[in-house]
Amino acid sequence: MNKSLVNSFNRWTVREEQMIYDHLLSRVEIDEPNQLIERLNLLFIEGSGYPDIEISRALNKLVISKLESQDFNYIMNRCCYILINCWHTSPQRKTAINKLIQLFDESIPKIRRVYSYSKSVRQLGDLIYEFTKSEQYLALKRFAAVINQPTELDYNTQSSEPLRILIPRYPYLYKHCLLSEDSSYDHQQMIQQIQAQKQRKFEIDLSQYTAHQIRLATMARRFSVEEAKKNPSPIANPTLLSNRELFAALKQFAGKVDGIHTYRDLAQSFLAQTQPNQTFRSFKENFYEYITPKSLDSSYIRNQFNEKLYKQLQNTIPHSDDENFSEFLLLRTCNQMLNFLVVESPQKPNHFVFIDLIANVGPTMTVGLLLKIVLICRKVKPYLEKRFAILFNHYESCSQDGVFWLVKVLENLNVALSTNFGGVDLSFIQSP
Repeated sequence: MNKSLVNSFNRWTVREEQMIYDHLLSRVEIDEPNQLIERLNLLFIEGSGYPDIEISRALNKLVISKLESQDFNYIMNRCCYILINCWHTSPQRKTAINKLIQLFDESIPKIRRVYSYSKSVRQLGDLIYEFTKSEQYLALKRFAAVINQPTELDYNTQSSEPLRILIPRYPYLYKHCLLSEDSSYDHQQMIQQIQAQKQRKFEIDLSQYTAHQIRLATMARRFSVEEAKKNPSPIANPTLLSNRELFAALKQFAGKVDGIHTYRDLAQSFLAQTQPNQTFRSFKENFYEYITPKSLDSSYIRNQFNEKLYKQLQNTIPHSDDENFSEFLLLRTCNQMLNFLVVESPQKPNHFVFIDLIANVGPTMTVGLLLKIVLICRKVKPYLEKRFAILFNHYESCSQDGVFWLVKVLENLNVALSTNFGGVDLSFIQSP
């Protein structure tokens, strides 16, 4: 095989590989989605009977060249997105994305039963099987869930469906859950655009629903509950939280948490009091005072969490304790705090502190704690989103009712980020 060029991911694209891409690019312009899916079935799943002999031979050359699975995953991912990039903007064609996923899902038992075919077909089956277990394929499945989200979803009850299907609800996870390392620039731009659209819609729905509920509450006080019930909300609750939980979250994240200050006020005050010439040790002491929940009457916070938090801070970059505080040290401190409070990495997915926090102070207060960190160092917002993407990916195959605690946290985080970093204005929310 001849190497032809180096693509943007620093790997050689061989001639046979490029032939397959060019072939699919031409077919996607003239074939209906069902026809293309059947072509992919013959070429990649059955491994025989493909009508274009040259393309079949090109794939066979790739397979018998001892291609590494990570390279094949890249090839399959790109082949899928050649089709998807054409289909996703058409309401009539985007449903084919789910059929494409179904093709690979249904291929798994078929591939595992293949023993009598030629060696190259068995090798192809092994490569396809590895692709269905890859991060690229999981990201593809999440993307399909986002693209084909029904207009109306009934999320009011806990579900035995996997957590994965809730991914459309959380635009802040898209960058980390829908993209893989080899995602093209065009695909990244597409995800960014979809994320902005979904985020904007959630913010508008949240603002309208909140304003209407407040009008109903005012009407009920002035007249009667019966009178208020005659004016149903024009839009459904855009969250999976109950009305009580939603308004508790709104008051926490957008209202005055201590009767005087919002979270943003507290963050600005902390930063204003942080002097560049103070030592990093002094900064960590002040950070501890800022982050520690003051108004929460919880024995867990007083007796366990505060001690763990203080010890964690003391062990954070200790060799810099006598240096002057800097933006770099702030960034590293906040990053390490998020590791400690949420989860460190996919390789170290333990999150015992996070589970303890939720169990003892609830999802709203837990998210409030994280929000305080992000508000004093906005550069760590993507890092926080990445922590939650790790948790989402870790639990995505679990039933929603099995991890409903995580769903509650994800919903609270959606509200917290929208009210503090989005375009929605909920300043009319007041704390009790």
